[in-house]
Amino acid sequence: MSETIRWGIIGTGSIAHNFAKGLSALHDARVVAVASRSREAADKFGEEFSVTHRHIGAAELAANGDVDAVYVATPHPMHKNATLQCLEGGKAVLCEKPFAMNVSEATEMIGTARAKGVFLMEAMWTHFFPAMAETRKIIASGAIGEVRLVQSSFCFRAGWDPKNRLLSPELGGGALLDVGIYNVSLARMVFQRDPSRISSMVHLGETGVDEQCSVLLGYDDGAIATSTSAIRTNTSHDAAIYGADGHIKIPHMFWQPDRIIVKAGQADEEEISFERVGNGYNYEAEEVANCLRNGYLESSVVSLDTTLANMKTMDSIRAQWGLVYPMERKQ
Repeated sequence: MSETIRWGIIGTGSIAHNFAKGLSALHDARVVAVASRSREAADKFGEEFSVTHRHIGAAELAANGDVDAVYVATPHPMHKNATLQCLEGGKAVLCEKPFAMNVSEATEMIGTARAKGVFLMEAMWTHFFPAMAETRKIIASGAIGEVRLVQSSFCFRAGWDPKNRLLSPELGGGALLDVGIYNVSLARMVFQRDPSRISSMVHLGETGVDEQCSVLLGYDDGAIATSTSAIRTNTSHDAAIYGADGHIKIPHMFWQPDRIIVKAGQADEEEISFERVGNGYNYEAEEVANCLRNGYLESSVVSLDTTLANMKTMDSIRAQWGLVYPMERKQ
C-alpha cells in the first residue's frame, strides 16, 4: 500500500463532493480518479478537485492501476454493479449507504469481496465520529447500566419532485433506505444483535415510496428501539440511549454528532463536546486507510456482518409494507 491512499470516486453528486472535500483533511489521501455516466460531469468534477483521471463508467475506473480505493457514491440501485466491478478489479471499496437495495444484493457483494480477499465496507460515516466512538465506550463500560431503550428520529421535508431520487421508485427512493437506515444502524450499534420482533407503520406516497414511517424493534430481553423516518416531514434530529442507571443523549443531527450529553448514576448530566476535523467524511476514509495498512479485509466498527444484518432488518420492514422496487421485480 502506498504512503498516500489514492482514491477513485464513482458518482459526481453532492455526496461525492462532500467526500472529496473530506479527504482534504487527511494528509495521506487524495482523489486521483473520478467516474461518471457523462464526460461533462466527470470533467467538471475533475476540474473542481484537480482529479487527473476522468472516466466514463465504473468499469473504466476499476481498471485504473493508479487507484487504491474506491468510494461508490451513485444512487442506491447502482451500488451493487459499481461495487462488483471494482472488487473484480481488485480495488478496495467504500460503498455509500444503503449498501445495497436488499439482502440478496448485499450477499452477492459481500460474497465477492470475501472470495477475492478485497476490502469492502459500507460508508456508515456516523459510527466513525469521535462522539459516537465515545458513546460506544461509555455503553461498554457499564456507566449507564444495561441499555433498555433507544429512541431516534431522522425526518426532513424534501421538495416535491417525483423524478428526484428521494421520491422515485426507480432510484430506490423513500425514507427508510435514505435516512431510516441511520436509525436501524444506531439500534444495531447499541444492542449488537438482531431484533426478535419488528412492528412498523408507513405512509406510502403518490409515487409509491415510503414518505414517512415509524419502526419498533423489540429484543428478547425486553429492550426496545423506536424510530421515525421521513422525507416529507420535518422533525427534530435527536437520539437517546436509556440505560438502567443513566442515559446518553445525542442532540441535533445524531448521525453526524459533535457532542453528547451523559448522565451516569446519581451524577448530574455532563455535556461532552468534540471538535470536528474536516467535514466528517474524512473519519470513514481514515478507517479505510487504517484497515488497508493493517491488512484487514473489513472494519471491526462497521463489519460486513453488521451491514448484512441491517439490510435484513430493512427488508423485513419493507415486507410489512409490501414495498418492492422495480429493479427487485427483475432480480
